[in-house]
Amino acid sequence: MDYVILISLLTILNWGTCFCTGYSETNNYKLPQKHLTAKKQEQPLILTDTIGYRQKLTVLANGDTSGRWPVPQPCPLKGAILPFKRIVAYYGNLYSKQMGALGQYPPQQMWQLLSKEVQAWKEADSTTEVQPALHYIALVAQNDTTIFKDCCFRMPESQIDSVLSIAKMGNAIVFLDLQPGRSRLTSEVPRLEKYLKMPGVHLALDPEFSMKDGCLPGQRIGSLDASDVNYCSAYLARLVKAYNLPPKILIVHRFTQNMLQNYHDIVLRPEVQIVINMDGWGPPTLKFSSYHHYIYREPIQFTGIKLFYKNDLKKPPYRMLTPQEILQLKPQPVYIQYQ
Repeated sequence: MDYVILISLLTILNWGTCFCTGYSETNNYKLPQKHLTAKKQEQPLILTDTIGYRQKLTVLANGDTSGRWPVPQPCPLKGAILPFKRIVAYYGNLYSKQMGALGQYPPQQMWQLLSKEVQAWKEADSTTEVQPALHYIALVAQNDTTIFKDCCFRMPESQIDSVLSIAKMGNAIVFLDLQPGRSRLTSEVPRLEKYLKMPGVHLALDPEFSMKDGCLPGQRIGSLDASDVNYCSAYLARLVKAYNLPPKILIVHRFTQNMLQNYHDIVLRPEVQIVINMDGWGPPTLKFSSYHHYIYREPIQFTGIKLFYKNDLKKPPYRMLTPQEILQLKPQPVYIQYQ
């Protein structure tokens, strides 16, 4: 969690027949026809290694016996990153040195630091390949309505293009993060279609700064509903099918109960892989407790955890969790984010 607001240009169990055997889309969102103008492609292939997929999900469940994990889900399309790789990401914005490691350091120095984290995860879990990533805040919440009508600042394409160029330096994938303020995802997601059509670009949502009640960002913690997640998932799924892309990843941040509402109504699709990322800073005991209450107890698909270089070290007994400690969580996170 980071309340810094950018003001100007200066965030193998018993598998039922629903596993890897079929898929039914229950939410029939429709996109404007202009978004589906690509040449018709052959239907993407479902992942062929279904046994390996199920086995890896069981490993990630890490011995959980509650019945929550692993989650029944459709097998993804061919080319899926999860759960075969663990994503290790740097988070931030190029306009601010305060919003995360991405933006705090020049690109080459940033890559030296991120490469050390990637190597640490390779050593902690040699059975899982590590995929580096840059997690860029492409829509930054604002609390100045005189300048920003919808309480959000849309990053110019030149900045997003710069992040894509930096990502190429380390063969990284990119997440475009949305802090919608008083705007709506139905307005903001289509603005990024140019980038979301790219195979290595994915989407992230930050409910903390989704102010549906009209409050200013930072005054209180915002929220998103399952319907918001389903809209984004359906949007990404249609792009995957229209442009014959590998599955997209959709990250949703969470560190309170109300940030994500009606989680049981979230639809899982073979075209999209959903990660609920345990945001929030504090001592290890608080992070473990938050993970248990808001991630473990409300299973959706995959999980992640966020680590803070500064806030996790604010005062004793604060410290950053190690990869070895994180791997003890049930389920094991497949997305690790450093801010």
